[in-house]
Amino acid sequence: MKKKKVYIAYTGGTIGMKPSDKGFVPQEGFLENTLASFHEFKHPDMPEITIRDYAEPIDSANMTPEDWYLIAQDIQGNYDDYDGFVVLHGTDTMAYTASALSFMLEGLQKPVILTGSQIPLTQLRTDARDNLINAVYLAANHPIPEVCLFFHDHLHRGNRCSKTDADGFAAFSSPNMPPLASIGSTIKVREHLIFKQNKPGLNVQKFSSPKIAILTLFPGISADLVKGFLSQPLDGVVLQSYGSGNAPIKNQALMDAIREACANGQVIVNCTQCLKGSVNMATYETGNLLMDAGVISGYDMTTEAALAKLYYLFSRGLDRQTIREKMMDNLRGELTIPQ
Repeated sequence: MKKKKVYIAYTGGTIGMKPSDKGFVPQEGFLENTLASFHEFKHPDMPEITIRDYAEPIDSANMTPEDWYLIAQDIQGNYDDYDGFVVLHGTDTMAYTASALSFMLEGLQKPVILTGSQIPLTQLRTDARDNLINAVYLAANHPIPEVCLFFHDHLHRGNRCSKTDADGFAAFSSPNMPPLASIGSTIKVREHLIFKQNKPGLNVQKFSSPKIAILTLFPGISADLVKGFLSQPLDGVVLQSYGSGNAPIKNQALMDAIREACANGQVIVNCTQCLKGSVNMATYETGNLLMDAGVISGYDMTTEAALAKLYYLFSRGLDRQTIREKMMDNLRGELTIPQ
């Protein structure tokens, strides 16, 4: 049987850093040289690997939509030559990148798995070794045709994840969807959850530069603040509301500002501040009036997914009404539409 091939892109992040007098720092070629000494990659069940160290490793706090596009282009350029792809990435914005790539990579039919670590690969108590070995093994032997995120024994759908622990090894959660696969003494793949794109042939949709923002409600938020925020020339807004999609409706000036922004063409998507659960604006008056104002439901999308989806849809040159409709469609498995 022909040996599988996996392409590893080291974009930056803790996993490939080396110690120095100034703390841990990235160094070109360091990761490849380190992995060459790992006997696990010589095991017959492991694929052939190719490692690309990015010439200028990116701290994930500095990640931009332009960087997402470079990663997507890298995958596209090597797509025909490999069975799967592993993207090594810093943890801080990994969920944003995973969400963005899930929309950018149209027609994806091969696994793309993001992973990283909380402690560098070279350190004694590192979580990097297990994350990397399992991600590579899954990419080669379990052809799940999605952008995924692997961390601490779980393979999640990338656009369902958020980083929920700054220090722990189980740094990522997928609160509204079970893992696609769980790793223990055996590998359990939940085949019924896998999302398959019907569009054949990989195409990368570059993100343009729509003006997208996130507005978080909090008790005591002033109408002037909201009005000033929404008076900017914004195209789309992720509104982080309370509970199942509620807002302070007694603050009439605040509600008027939201209503006016929607009337002026802004696409405002309602996502809950809660870690788990879904927006249902029909449940309470405090959500119903948001719906009447023109706000659309983000259902159970993460903030990261809603943001990436707005970038994606605006980049396709669609009219505002179509964008509003497609934000509520399940395009990449990013949301659950209530039955």
